[in-house]
Amino acid sequence: MNLNKKALQLYLVTDSSWTKEKTLMEQVKESLEAGVSFLQLREKNLEYDPFLALAKEMKGLARSFQVPFVINDHVKIALESDADGIHIGQKDMPIEEARKLIGKDKLLGVSVGNVEEALLAEKLGADYLGVGAMFSTDTKKDAKNVPIETLKNICEAVSIPVVAIGGINKENILNLKDSGADGVAVISAILAKKDIKGATKELKSICERIF
Repeated sequence: MNLNKKALQLYLVTDSSWTKEKTLMEQVKESLEAGVSFLQLREKNLEYDPFLALAKEMKGLARSFQVPFVINDHVKIALESDADGIHIGQKDMPIEEARKLIGKDKLLGVSVGNVEEALLAEKLGADYLGVGAMFSTDTKKDAKNVPIETLKNICEAVSIPVVAIGGINKENILNLKDSGADGVAVISAILAKKDIKGATKELKSICERIF
């Protein structure tokens, strides 16, 4: 699947722990209406059947906005829901195994933290890279921060698109200007906000200026 770099400008990773008055689907719909350009369903604690049902519903929503939709880490769910691909981390399955399972036509995103991991991921078939954590984040308490200089070095070393992730919000996103990244992946910067549409539009406006 061809990936337009522009699609990575504002990448939303879901986290149902932020759902309060609204359902996750309602939150995601509002974010898509306001400019989210890429969507990843990340559910670490959901049983298989409800996960699959959610994936199918969210895939339909993403498709209606013509936004790429990937599943975090779960190949079977990605294939059964006909998602556009998967995103895996360094501690998940081997990259070459993931590519073999999803085939050549699905997107494969890989999280990396240094130039060596980035070059290997590109060589083994990744379509894009997620680099982080850029800043401290509550979502992954064990995540090590990646210096912005490392992000720059990764962007220079690979020819595939790169999205920065980890603790990114409207206060610190400008630090990523001129890093070479193609966009940012966020969670709480959108989903933790009461005004999801407003928060998304503000981030999108900044992304359009700096990426």
